[in-house]
Amino acid sequence: MSLESIDHTPPPFFRQGASALSKLVFFGLLAVLLMVSDERFKLTNPLRSGLATAMTPLQWLVLQPLHVADYVGSYFVSLQEARALAAQSEKKLTLDTLKQQQVQQLQFENDQLRKLLELRPRLPVTAQAVQVLYETPDPYSQRLVIDKGESSGMAAGLPVIDGAGVLGQITRVYPWVSEVTLLTDRDQSIPVMNARTGERYVAFGNPGYASGSLELRFVPPGADVEVGDLLTTSGIDGVYPAGLHVATISHIERRTDVAFARIHAQPLAHKLGRHLLVLQLAKELPPPPTEIATKSARGQKPGVGKTALPSGTAGAQP
Repeated sequence: MSLESIDHTPPPFFRQGASALSKLVFFGLLAVLLMVSDERFKLTNPLRSGLATAMTPLQWLVLQPLHVADYVGSYFVSLQEARALAAQSEKKLTLDTLKQQQVQQLQFENDQLRKLLELRPRLPVTAQAVQVLYETPDPYSQRLVIDKGESSGMAAGLPVIDGAGVLGQITRVYPWVSEVTLLTDRDQSIPVMNARTGERYVAFGNPGYASGSLELRFVPPGADVEVGDLLTTSGIDGVYPAGLHVATISHIERRTDVAFARIHAQPLAHKLGRHLLVLQLAKELPPPPTEIATKSARGQKPGVGKTALPSGTAGAQP
């Protein structure tokens, strides 16, 4: 047999195909393309929704031992603890009743003043109670999963509160559960107002400071901000109703070599609570300026009929 007739090519068993570096570059670019497409065009939302629906029975089954343990632990509470809790609850109920009466009186006076000033009425807010199922295991985000979803009227963007203040807002909705992103998440921000001075700021989530806090950015060093000031929702974003408690100022650092002060605030809501409220703000926006101008030309007052705003009071919310 001559040497020219021998096949020098490697057998199929030893063929390598594309190099490891080429595979790495190809699949890396493919991963980046898929991530960008999902972020911009939400291509995987149907897949997420389907997986969440399929995993709901398994999640319910896994959570049953925790529910049984909580029920057994609450059942064997001692009589002394039960009596102490009942006395404390009765005292708190009495104080809450007094506060409710005062709030009703203030609400009545506020409504009368708004009518005298011809301001548009406040938008009605409805609330729906939900329960926290578990906290997502993602270490790069701060989210909770609640037991109500699209079938119960949940929608992305709705604010979530507890008994102390604003907790966050719904960011993902599935058929029977929803994800709530906390205010301390790095991707969250909320317009706030200093209850002492009336100044408005924007608070951003800062999960890396004090196990989760809020940071007021772009605040001049000479701003009238003190430790302990209460921050409430300003209501100018149309998402959070005005007047909800958000946080208290916990740390202020003023330096002359930087343009802005470094201000941190501690959220008032407790993410470890199990029962929350989802708020729904009625979307009754005023008519466009062209309609107001048409009514004025006809001799009609802009405040008559629909929720039109009188001149000089656009967006006013006392």
